Amino acid sequence: MDGVWEGPLIPNVKYKGEWKPRIIDNPNYQGEWIHPEIDNPKYRPDPTICHYHNISVLGLDLWQVKSGSIFDNFLLTNDEEFAEEVGNMTWGLRKDVEQQWRELYEEMEKQKEAEEAKKKREKQRAKQEDIWGLDEEDEEENEEDAEEEAEERPKQEGSGERASVDQKEAHFEQKDEL
Repeated sequence: MDGVWEGPLIPNVKYKGEWKPRIIDNPNYQGEWIHPEIDNPKYRPDPTICHYHNISVLGLDLWQVKSGSIFDNFLLTNDEEFAEEVGNMTWGLRKDVEQQWRELYEEMEKQKEAEEAKKKREKQRAKQEDIWGLDEEDEEENEEDAEEEAEERPKQEGSGERASVDQKEAHFEQKDEL
């Protein structure tokens, strides 16, 4: 009774099984068709078909999350020795200088972040001083004054209320008398 409802299964006398399309024999079937190749008398092989000169545009489709990638001096060639030689003449000369610049940049970023954090702390401290109207020296004096007042306040015996001030905490006790 419990669970998902399922309808009662009544046998279908007309059911003949899973449907399959009829297959009719083809007496003319000669196997899978193959495209015939025809000679082209005008065809001439071109040895320079993929040799491009003076490429002036290069498109890059990059998917990256981290910024800071630098691309410079693209070289398209199929000669590894030539690519190595050109790489040493261009990038090899600037590699050390670029590394020094990168380290200097990272150091400057750290200094900038430290200054921003310091300014943020100072701004937060100033905001709290504005809210409470106190600076650190005034806070210490007010705590001492509150302690002195608590000691000087006469405690009345038999009254239902009693108050005391500890460091940065206030305690209040009240007795209900019926």
